[in-house]
Amino acid sequence: MYFKLIMLITFISLSLSANELDKKVLDFEKNRFSKNSRIEIVDLSVNMKKQIPNKNWYGYIIDVNVKMAGKDVKAKDILFSNGEIVATELFDIKSGDSYKDLMTPSLTRKYYDEEKLIAGNSKAKDKIVIFSDPLCPFCMDFVPDVIKHVKKYEDKIALYYYHFPLSRIHPAAVPLVKLMVKAKEDGIKNIEERVYSVYWDEEFSSKEQNEDVIISSFNKIFKTSYTKKDINSKNISDEIFEDVSMGEEVLVQGTPTIFINGEQDKSKLKYEELGK
Repeated sequence: MYFKLIMLITFISLSLSANELDKKVLDFEKNRFSKNSRIEIVDLSVNMKKQIPNKNWYGYIIDVNVKMAGKDVKAKDILFSNGEIVATELFDIKSGDSYKDLMTPSLTRKYYDEEKLIAGNSKAKDKIVIFSDPLCPFCMDFVPDVIKHVKKYEDKIALYYYHFPLSRIHPAAVPLVKLMVKAKEDGIKNIEERVYSVYWDEEFSSKEQNEDVIISSFNKIFKTSYTKKDINSKNISDEIFEDVSMGEEVLVQGTPTIFINGEQDKSKLKYEELGK
């Protein structure tokens, strides 16, 4: 009984200490943002907290909801603290690795949406989620390899695909992704795999900003007759916006980004072990 009481007191003390640290970090964020007169804080909250292995430091992902110049802005910020110091970056002094790499949210069940399944079996234990841009050079090689692997073990793996066009560096990806969504709506099978099998550099530059050029190339290859009006509907824009938002929610910043069973795989190699 005495031992249990000691354990309970210790647990309560640790809980209070943890809550105190959370409050300190949030207070720091509030103070930091309040120094900018253009920013009005709506809400700041802890999205995720993780202890750095074997260290007395914690990493935080903070959900930031503010108004800037009258516009609602939602973002995520990463901070580290030991209760006395707050840092925006933390590195292992021996390896040089950034501890930010540990601060990746796990996927929730909503990312395993049947409508996003492009290969494999939705009931499979192993699940892969990819965020990709069809004009990203690495994605062009990577995504077909993943699809091929999943099809080889299609009863044991589920593969889900989310659009994440990098509009700043590949403006042509935006209309191309719209065309992919439209084609899928119209029942064109395996559109993701088929789009990635095309060498688009022969058709147009990833910097191309004229939608007509991208639409014309797509129509020629897939024997469709889409127009600007067809691909600029609200439902298509909403779907792409939702895909990108879901990526940003789990800190996707580049492509391809791959999650294996809910955890981001920065090596991009773990999928090769699934199904065997």
